[in-house]
Amino acid sequence: QVQLEESGGGLVQTGDSLRLSCEASGRTFSGKAMAWFRQGPGKEREFLSAIAWSFSTAYYADHVKGRFTISVNSAKNTVYLQMMNLKPEDTAVYYCASTTQRTGWSTVGGYDSWGQGTQVTVSS
Repeated sequence: QVQLEESGGGLVQTGDSLRLSCEASGRTFSGKAMAWFRQGPGKEREFLSAIAWSFSTAYYADHVKGRFTISVNSAKNTVYLQMMNLKPEDTAVYYCASTTQRTGWSTVGGYDSWGQGTQVTVSS
C-alpha cells in the first residue's frame, strides 16, 4: 500500500501560478506511475496529468496542456504539478494518485491509491 500526501493548495487570483506537491510513502517501489486528478463542485473527478516513475514520460489532458506541468523527484518520492495562468474554472480539490497498473492511466479506475486532496480556489 502506498500513502500519498498532497500539499500546496490555497487561494489565488486569476492568472496566478501554483505548485502542488505529493509525497509518496510505503510500497513506492512497486508503483508504475503517479497522476493528478481534480474534482470541482458538483463535477466528476477528472484526469489532469500522469507521469511514469521510470523514464519520467508525462501525459496530459488536452484542456491543461501548456498550462500545467507534471514532474517527479524520484529521490524524494515526490511528484509535482506546476499550474500557470490559473482560472476560476480551475477551482477544485486536487488529488494525487498512484498506480501499479500498466494501463488506464487517464481513468479514475486506473489507480490503486489516492491522497486526501488539497483545495485550490481561484478568485476572479
